[in-house]
Amino acid sequence: MNDTKKDKISKKNNNKQLKKKKEKGRKHMLVKIVIAIILIAVVLILCVEGINMYMIRTVSKNIISLEEAENMEADCAIVLGAGIRKDGTPTWMLEDRIIIGDKLYQENAVKKIIMSGDHGRKEHDEVNSMKNYAMKEGIPSDDIFMDHAGFETYDSIYRAKEIFGAKKVIIVTQKYHLYRALYIAKSIGLEAYGVDANLRFYSKKMFYWKFREHLARIKAFGKCISKPEPKYLGDPIDLEASGDVTNDK
Repeated sequence: MNDTKKDKISKKNNNKQLKKKKEKGRKHMLVKIVIAIILIAVVLILCVEGINMYMIRTVSKNIISLEEAENMEADCAIVLGAGIRKDGTPTWMLEDRIIIGDKLYQENAVKKIIMSGDHGRKEHDEVNSMKNYAMKEGIPSDDIFMDHAGFETYDSIYRAKEIFGAKKVIIVTQKYHLYRALYIAKSIGLEAYGVDANLRFYSKKMFYWKFREHLARIKAFGKCISKPEPKYLGDPIDLEASGDVTNDK
């Protein structure tokens, strides 16, 4: 075999070895990337679950029964919005929150109720729907205040303290949502207790809502650190006055 053929064979073998090394390197890199993605995902999941567990444990003792709420002497009950139907009536979830708020009032646990929800559009008016429902149940209009800018839980709780001047409140919502609301209240220096408004089975979407709540707690956790003001504040409203000062109709 002459030198030229030997050189060609040697070059071919070298190319094969080089190709194998490159393929092996790519495989190693791919494995490293997959491992890195898995580790990042694990860390994120642990952070999410850790924050959720911390939030729940921090405020779980502040969830009380209707009977326990009777002796609280709170400034007001905050009923958090939960959507309305196309005809403007409260959803089942919101209806139950209003019912519990009414019971707190009727049992003299509170003297005032703040209906806090989304009224950012004329065609989407949670708060008037909530107040009208409560009035039909016998709650005087004077004792029902509407927070028209309760666009999210953080806003509702923040505004209850800064706009309505509340210092001690009873928050009304379903239990899975109470943890976040109570944690927000605690973080801004508001003494708060929560009453569970879970009175029925709502929807097969409940699993999805609870999953979404896991993520919403992370957002709330961040806000509780930075404590930004809500988009809308406004002039102070005296809870000792008539709730009709918040009427817009």
